Amino acid sequence: MRLTTWNVNGIRNPFSYQPWNTARTFPAMFDILGSDIVVMQELKIQRKDLRDDMVMLDGWDCYFSLPKHKKGYSGVGIYTRNATCAPIRAEEGLLGVLPSPSGVPYCELPEGQSIGGYPSAWQVAELGVDPAVLDAEGRCLVLEFPAFVLFGVYSPANSNGMRDDFRYGFICALDCRIRNLIRDGKRVVLVGDLNVSRDENDTASAVEDMRKSGITHEEYISSPNRRIFHQLLLGGEVAGERDEGREQGVLWDTTRGFHPDRKGMYTHWEQKINARPGNFGSRIDFVLVCESMRSWVKDANIQEGLLGSDHCPVYADFHDSVSWEGDEVKLVDKMSPPGAFQDGIRVRDWKVADVPPFSGKRLPEFDKRRSIKSMFAVPSMKKSQPSEPSPSTAPPSSSSAAPAPSDALRDIHAVTAVSDTGERAVPSASGVPASPPLKRKVSASVQGKPSKRQKPDAEASMSKGQQSLKGFFQKSKLSPVKTSPTNGADHVEKTQDTETPTTPRTPTAAQHEPETSTMRNNGSQTNAPLSGAEDASTPGSQFMSPTSAFSASPAQFSAKLAAVEENQKTWGALFSRPIAPLCEGHTEPCKTMQTKKKGSNQGRSFWMCARPLGPSGNKERGSQWRCPTFIWCSDWQARKGDEKEVVKEPG
Repeated sequence: MRLTTWNVNGIRNPFSYQPWNTARTFPAMFDILGSDIVVMQELKIQRKDLRDDMVMLDGWDCYFSLPKHKKGYSGVGIYTRNATCAPIRAEEGLLGVLPSPSGVPYCELPEGQSIGGYPSAWQVAELGVDPAVLDAEGRCLVLEFPAFVLFGVYSPANSNGMRDDFRYGFICALDCRIRNLIRDGKRVVLVGDLNVSRDENDTASAVEDMRKSGITHEEYISSPNRRIFHQLLLGGEVAGERDEGREQGVLWDTTRGFHPDRKGMYTHWEQKINARPGNFGSRIDFVLVCESMRSWVKDANIQEGLLGSDHCPVYADFHDSVSWEGDEVKLVDKMSPPGAFQDGIRVRDWKVADVPPFSGKRLPEFDKRRSIKSMFAVPSMKKSQPSEPSPSTAPPSSSSAAPAPSDALRDIHAVTAVSDTGERAVPSASGVPASPPLKRKVSASVQGKPSKRQKPDAEASMSKGQQSLKGFFQKSKLSPVKTSPTNGADHVEKTQDTETPTTPRTPTAAQHEPETSTMRNNGSQTNAPLSGAEDASTPGSQFMSPTSAFSASPAQFSAKLAAVEENQKTWGALFSRPIAPLCEGHTEPCKTMQTKKKGSNQGRSFWMCARPLGPSGNKERGSQWRCPTFIWCSDWQARKGDEKEVVKEPG
């Protein structure tokens, strides 16, 4: 059996990466991970955001602890494979103050219905945090199997230093709850993103941080949260005397236990500085088991090669047979309710009714629902067919006999069947539609809706003005010239032109004059000179019609073509991305970033080397990692302007 923990940074975030984007389903993801229990942190959804593809998974059960107030924030989910394990109890929160599905807080439920180990009143008072607020952020899920109690945790981070008290209260409550359960004789497994590292081996920037802060190793491991964490671990390094009530460690670090001397075993990398390629990160995701389960673990490791988040999955494999109260038993026998397995063989099928009420499949919005696959898997009910009367006993009139259920069903289908023309077919007296089907006339009181909307007349739509963006830049066509009755020659000439449109005619100088436009009005001719300024300023003038192309001289045609090209270059330069400078160390295009740090430069953009940071975490010269190139975007734009002026000076 495998147990995996993964901070996914958004429940759908992994589906944007390989190999998850191939199938884009959670069962396929879990099969690739090869896990029987998957614990996810930082789901970043609320209860209203749950969908069928997250909950109604064939072969899997699910549990969620989601934030009650903040949107797109925290959230923990646990998926369990029905074929190998099923919890007997489930709840959310560390302190048990949240209401259970029955409405009673978990800590007030009867002993047989609650997991137990809840902190006492004076232990809660020492936390210094409101219990309801501590449990309302969706940071802890607790599942109890007959074998152990599983904690899925997403601990608060110390991102801005504003929630140090809340963070310290959370880890103290976690330590208290785990110790209470172990004291009650239960086995405990703690997994998740604890947002705390052990020592310098688990943080790439630890040495540099200690140097900048001017602290020693003892002071580094004695920070409030790290000290509590070390006292919780077996073999944890604690400076000075241990705190009262924490005299002994109770949990074993599986990953470090199997790889005690491994360097660079990080599970989290900062995305803002692209630190993952250079493996400049920290190990803050853990799988911890109590001391009595130490012999159960077969292997533990990280999966740093699997992308999909700023964290990587961490797993622990358990032996198929484990030591249980002096005997060797199959682990699957102790991972489901009693009677489900016997000697590793299932003897009772899994049912939704047997899962805890907190299960996602038993939420009101998903209860009594099935997936499409399960609908087709259930055998269809056989319809009872009534005995047909013999011809001798059949009534003389078919109208006096009651129709059989199958005949009535056919009548309903025949009445409701709609033909291609949108009219309903009428069944015959025998219940079978006549061939060809008869069309029932629509009554005068009922007006049927047309099957399709009538498209507007093409000519009417074309006369409504501009129909596309291209039409804005084209010259408007001249309206038809109206001739007076006295001008018969012109009228005859235009009639002949419209009657023979296929006859090509070569334009003459009389028809197309280069500098004037001839307009006829009541037999009189008026020459209007064209303005060159207007011709260049209007958008339509840049698109030459075939008629003007014949009339323009080569010099005019070249001038207009040059104006169009210059206009295109101007617009292209306006909307194109800025040209990036080349970095000093690798002569490669830089990338642009924005200053987030508060101060006078907040919001300013700058150019820097696009390569990731190296293992040292510092900018390096003469190496394959990020070089120290730094250019303000405003300085680069000014430099580009100076270069243009220098280039234009000789001309």
